[in-house]
Amino acid sequence: MPPDYAVSAFVTLLVIVDPAGLAAIFIGVTEGLSSKERRSVGVRACVIAGIILVGTALVGDPLLRHLGIGLPAFQIAGGLLLFWIAADMVYGTRTERDSRTAEEVADEHIRNIAAFPLAIPMMAGPGAIAATVLLSGRAPNALTLAGLIAIIVAVCAITLVSFLFALPIKRALGVTGNIVLARLLGVILAALAVQYVIDGVRTVMRV
Repeated sequence: MPPDYAVSAFVTLLVIVDPAGLAAIFIGVTEGLSSKERRSVGVRACVIAGIILVGTALVGDPLLRHLGIGLPAFQIAGGLLLFWIAADMVYGTRTERDSRTAEEVADEHIRNIAAFPLAIPMMAGPGAIAATVLLSGRAPNALTLAGLIAIIVAVCAITLVSFLFALPIKRALGVTGNIVLARLLGVILAALAVQYVIDGVRTVMRV
């Protein structure tokens, strides 16, 4: 797998999934659960999200071709979507919206909080799915696609570690640290999103 592809895929998915940011949400939706129950929820959420993203990597690009949607169009649309998510992260609106979702889930006592809202839409949301389709479409061969799947598994594993150590991470970063980290990740994601749009436009211009 090309090193530049591996780095781009890993950074893109890691920034979109945002394990550190999800740690605070994880604490909110698992409020009142025992340590054992929290571990169970965390593992289940990461497994569900991993299955969704791996499935997207395997069938996303063929599905687009079947629907008659070219990769450049999806690159541009996906880049714009990722940029919107990045803007939410930079201005802090994503965290506020996720917190409201967490509160709603707690109030309604939804049983399977691992599936919603942790796995969907916080881990395997529209942004992560769009990025996975874009990355799988750029994979030149089966070996690179296998590498992308390994990266997805790695990102889910990092998220699981973030869930398991959610309370210590939150205390260590503090309020200011969490805000700074979210803004920094948002800027990085915005730059990656713009690059996706540029790549799509370049592809269209060459046709």
